[in-house]
Amino acid sequence: MNIVKTPLARCVMVLGTTSGAGKSWLTTALCRYYARQGLKVAPYKAQNMSNNARVVAGGEIGSAQYFQALAARAMPEVRMNPLLLKPEKDTQSQVVLMGQVNAELSRMEWRGRSLSVWPVVAQALDALRAENDVVVIEGAGSPAEINLKSCDIVNMRVALHANAACLLVTDIDRGGAFAHLYGTWAMLDEAEKKLIKGFVLNKFRGDASLLAPGPQMLQDLTGVPTVATLPMWWQHGLPEEDGVFDDRSTAAGAVTTTVAVIAYPRISNLDEFQPLKNVPGVSLKWVRSPSELAGLAAADWVILPGSKATSADLDWLRAQGLDQAIAAHAERGGAVLGICGGLQMLGEALIDPHGIDGNGPGLGLLPVVTLFDETKIVQHRQAGFGPVRGLWGALSGVGVQGYEIHHGQTAPHSAMAAAGDIAYPVMPDGLAWQNGAGNVLGLYLHGLFEDPRVLQALFGAATPTLESVFDGLADYVERHFEPGMLASLIGAH
Repeated sequence: MNIVKTPLARCVMVLGTTSGAGKSWLTTALCRYYARQGLKVAPYKAQNMSNNARVVAGGEIGSAQYFQALAARAMPEVRMNPLLLKPEKDTQSQVVLMGQVNAELSRMEWRGRSLSVWPVVAQALDALRAENDVVVIEGAGSPAEINLKSCDIVNMRVALHANAACLLVTDIDRGGAFAHLYGTWAMLDEAEKKLIKGFVLNKFRGDASLLAPGPQMLQDLTGVPTVATLPMWWQHGLPEEDGVFDDRSTAAGAVTTTVAVIAYPRISNLDEFQPLKNVPGVSLKWVRSPSELAGLAAADWVILPGSKATSADLDWLRAQGLDQAIAAHAERGGAVLGICGGLQMLGEALIDPHGIDGNGPGLGLLPVVTLFDETKIVQHRQAGFGPVRGLWGALSGVGVQGYEIHHGQTAPHSAMAAAGDIAYPVMPDGLAWQNGAGNVLGLYLHGLFEDPRVLQALFGAATPTLESVFDGLADYVERHFEPGMLASLIGAH
């Protein structure tokens, strides 16, 4: 009997000269571009370091790979990001392997950990290649980080393993783009250099003719052509990989609602606020100090987002004096919203018998208490708001589809409830609570502003769908890459 072996998927890999060069969004654009050619496509990133995570089949992965899977018209799953590092401190991360928290790896030294997980991440890539026509791979940081080369499991080791056709992208807006490209290429081994098929200049502003003779000189030095010059595009609609704080967060039209998001050091799931940047009349501001919040005296909402280290971020918030500024905003009747870790901060106390996050007093803006538990809740949820009063009343009866990623449960403070200070449940199963005045709301459900029903209820507006965003990204790269280049990367004719 003759056995026909299915060919492995061709791999295209996006590398960057630095973090923030544009790897994530370009990978997303390529996923949709190749999917529109009728190909079966999957994204892959061996190791991602981010506190922006999404719930998928098998656990959680980085948000970037979640969106890349949707762009590829594929079901997001843990093989697409087999290793996720979620920073908890400057020198410590929670390690998520194949979707699940791994306490042993979290305690392990960096280099030893990388070597031990390589078989797992390689197997995940091989499995995706066996099931797809194209795998679009995203690197991390820079492949020229020679201090990490011996334990690399995300850049050139992956590229060589997959024999990937690699693009090297740089942020020309930072300056020094040609030096970044040449220096990165020069630090690669000869076998690695052969995989670099094109340079990409990202975030270009101005007259492209002024780049000459730079691209040709660079090609003369390296043998690698510059295959795309991508103009600066501020509002492509895709959340930034690392939740970049920018000043261009005001949508079209006169500002009618100013939203201040408290940007503590271990902020998580920041990408869920991207839709607010696209709502007409909404100005989204990131706040790190009382003076910044005071400068937004007309702020309609203050949002406490998720946190990877709730107690530590609460300590930071107090050290900045932001606790008093938020309390003053609430006392004036201003709207306050806490999401996940933000909900926990709004309560009276954090109780941690298992050493998960830390004990401490909350902000006291909701009469609830959070008890941390060893079990981490990671799941999709569909829920509906019950009667909601006050400033958040427009959410009454609105259904929401979102996700939970948290330790612990939150419940009313029994002594305060007995004294008449009641926390009102506005979602089932302890998912959301509201204060008596109706201006403070806390919920565990991430993804509130990604649900069009919520945007319609709160703003009477809709934002571009993800499908339109993905198609716009694919149109963009098709327009700006050299003709035939994207097809050549996968050996198409």
